[in-house]
Amino acid sequence: MTELEKCMAGEYYNCHDKVFLDFKEKTRKLLKQYNSLEYGQKTEKTDILKQMFGSIGNNTSVGLPFICDYGRNIYIGDNVSINMNCTFVDCNKIIIGNNVLIASNVQLYTSTHPVELSERLVPGWTPESGEYFCRTYALPITIGNGCWIGGGVIILPGVSIGNGSVIGAGSVVTKDIPDNSLAAGNPCRVIREINQ
Repeated sequence: MTELEKCMAGEYYNCHDKVFLDFKEKTRKLLKQYNSLEYGQKTEKTDILKQMFGSIGNNTSVGLPFICDYGRNIYIGDNVSINMNCTFVDCNKIIIGNNVLIASNVQLYTSTHPVELSERLVPGWTPESGEYFCRTYALPITIGNGCWIGGGVIILPGVSIGNGSVIGAGSVVTKDIPDNSLAAGNPCRVIREINQ
């Protein structure tokens, strides 16, 4: 498997492989352009997002400033509002459905590392190896249709938020949230079902 194939399969991969450095270089240039645009430059914003993201639907806005890693792994549906100062670490796929609200300062992290130090460090690593000194893997994040993600929410690798769910401000989402749920807290827990 290539390093990219390992990454997308959720296996350990070398995040300093040239393919990822090239992704980052391209995306940093696009982000610099994007984040320098004026509020009303909607056509220019959309053009850059189309170049940067895996796909983007109609009537979608991404507030400034915005930060992402590769960009290419972000897939956004129709009628989506992403407010200012959001960070999407898209080493694996971030899939956002239709009719979704994402408030300011939301952080989506697909990338992570083993908890145990002995597993986290790459055995026999040297600066000359061209690898990162610790093991990295990435798991996808999915946000279903009709969700509202409150301000300052952090969503961790591998989490899926079910259709129609609301995540309260400041929550840290460590596990999947079912459809039509109001959930909040650190760690985030379902508080009640939302009537549809």
